[in-house]
Amino acid sequence: MNKEELLKGLREGVIEYDEDKVKKLAEEWLKAGYDANEGIFEGLAAGMEVVGDLFAKNEYFVPEVLMCADALYAGLDILRPHVKVDKGKKKLKGEVVIGTVEGDVHDIGKNIVKLMFEVAGFTVHDLGKDVPLDKFVEEQMRTDSDLVCLSAMMTTTMVGMKKVIEKIRAKNPKVKILIGGAPVTKEVAEMYGADGYGRDASNALTEAIKMISSLREMRREDKI
Repeated sequence: MNKEELLKGLREGVIEYDEDKVKKLAEEWLKAGYDANEGIFEGLAAGMEVVGDLFAKNEYFVPEVLMCADALYAGLDILRPHVKVDKGKKKLKGEVVIGTVEGDVHDIGKNIVKLMFEVAGFTVHDLGKDVPLDKFVEEQMRTDSDLVCLSAMMTTTMVGMKKVIEKIRAKNPKVKILIGGAPVTKEVAEMYGADGYGRDASNALTEAIKMISSLREMRREDKI
């Protein structure tokens, strides 16, 4: 397979949520000596953009998107360790703490946002679901992460976000905090003191695809 055929295969593997295909082609990509970063952005991420279009057209739904994400992760696990960092270029980087707050076991939206940051090259500290409120504070302090993302899908658990934000602000007021989930609104985000919000998994996916598209465009312009 030549370079273009491999990229096409990686894209199709993500779209078809075929993990085995993605793994095989990612290995072939590296064996051929091609740039790992190009494989991620022009192969895997490009495939995820198509998935976003299918989702927007109601041809794919959240379960399919998550299976596509699994295929993308399979490729990332192989390619990411081989990414070369060029210190002479601007590069998006940072660390993120993410999790679903205590009492809440919903994590679809959280997982999609996690994917967004991982594709972008951030180090993600995923605390999972039903996370004790103090754990977010402890993890931010331990990792000195730039960003904390809190997810909740119920109004009863959403109130815990305010407590987390207050505790993190008391320790480190410079940290950016994003909150998301079905009951979250712009007004709630402002009232709780968050820096931004995402409404639900659909909104998170839309934002993820936008971010991936922007990153690919920036890469073409040699800015990252």
